[in-house]
Amino acid sequence: MHLYTLLCMNSLFGFSYAAYTLVDDYNPSNFFQQFSFFSGDDPTHGYVNYLDQATAEARGLASTANNIIYMGADSTSVASGRGRDSVRVSSNKAYDTGLIITDIEHMPGGICGTWPAFWTFGPNWPNNGEVDILEGVHDQTTNAMALHTSSGCSITDNGGFTGTIKTSNCDVNAPGQAANAGCGIASSDPASYGAGFNAITGGVYATEINAAAVTIWFFPRGAIPADIETGTPNPASWPKPAAQFQGACDIAAHIRQQNIVFDTTFCGDWAGNVWSTSNCASRAATCNEFVQNNPAEFANAFWRVKYVRVFQDSAALVGGSSNGTSISWPSATATGTGPIAAPSGFNITQRGYRRRPFLQRVQGGQH
Repeated sequence: MHLYTLLCMNSLFGFSYAAYTLVDDYNPSNFFQQFSFFSGDDPTHGYVNYLDQATAEARGLASTANNIIYMGADSTSVASGRGRDSVRVSSNKAYDTGLIITDIEHMPGGICGTWPAFWTFGPNWPNNGEVDILEGVHDQTTNAMALHTSSGCSITDNGGFTGTIKTSNCDVNAPGQAANAGCGIASSDPASYGAGFNAITGGVYATEINAAAVTIWFFPRGAIPADIETGTPNPASWPKPAAQFQGACDIAAHIRQQNIVFDTTFCGDWAGNVWSTSNCASRAATCNEFVQNNPAEFANAFWRVKYVRVFQDSAALVGGSSNGTSISWPSATATGTGPIAAPSGFNITQRGYRRRPFLQRVQGGQH
């Protein structure tokens, strides 16, 4: 009866869920061979020194020891130069559609100065879009999800998700919204981000991208659906998602060729700009000053990821076509003098600011 009810609701809202087949399984045995390190200047102007793979591994900030994917930040040294040592990686393969399921045991959030994100983005940002799956700043307590697109994409509340729309126009230059706000949906689940997330050993984020919508679910540890655990995900049987981005938007035209990204930056265009109005402001005059001089504060600023799995519509795969595109990202060497080169059509420096002005209003009530 439960499944029947869900299927009826899906029909009512105009959504049908695909049967999914695993196409890529990123795990400790292959993760750092299938994700490339970005060691250029942070496009979001963070106080961060992104390391190449060799340096990150040598300093213990990237590893797959104990069968877990670990990506951390320096917590022993006063920062200098570009900022605090950290890691940013992007998948070599890009996806137009599919179901991305990620099991995360620990994230860097809930710490003053931090701006961690698990997200996807396409080439020639924002023309091929960006999906922010798990993101926030400072001591934020709930997840901020968003789309960032070119013009002509906005969302509506169809009653089919638990989050709250904070901004509805996904265009990064939308009139009446702060620059690069995009369309944002805020979670109300205290386990969805930061300290609350880490206290329960995290959980699973599932993100479905198809022509109808971009849909994000969060399943806390202990409440992960059995079909995810067995590798046979069936979104039709899941409870309401945390967010569903749909409405006056051609998703297929605005969200394409998505690379999967993990990063931990500090301060910058979001965390830095809201420092003075955050709960962290009493700890230092500026965000950069705090991050520079308090290395021990970042001992818990790390990701522990069990896997990232990408599934695609079984019906589409029967015809022999996968929506994944292989993208070769060169890794910068330890002696490199500048940003790594992106493939033709990928302009990383255009990939903008990831500010979340709607979240400033959410957090404003807590200050």
